[in-house]
Amino acid sequence: MYAIIENGSKQYKVAVDDVVFLEKIDAGIGEKVKFDVLLVSDENGIKVGGDAAAYKATAEVLENGKGKKVIVYKYKAKKNERRKHGHRQPFTKVKIVGIDAE
Repeated sequence: MYAIIENGSKQYKVAVDDVVFLEKIDAGIGEKVKFDVLLVSDENGIKVGGDAAAYKATAEVLENGKGKKVIVYKYKAKKNERRKHGHRQPFTKVKIVGIDAE
């Protein structure tokens, strides 16, 4: 059984016991978080739309952190204009505990 969930306007394919890195969520370590399900596939077939809206994916927060640094360097030739900027994208690491109908 697997499901497609949405977080941070991105979609993720998850199954029970999967560990997924998502966009940052305001939840502490060990807390349970529920996600809306867009699609569910199980032994009975595929459910989408209103049928899948009855399902929720439950996940446990394992870690909050930041990804690797991405360096952005801009310059203009012959103008002595340079700019170096770094960015670390925050993430939340979660483990999918269950995909159940409510």
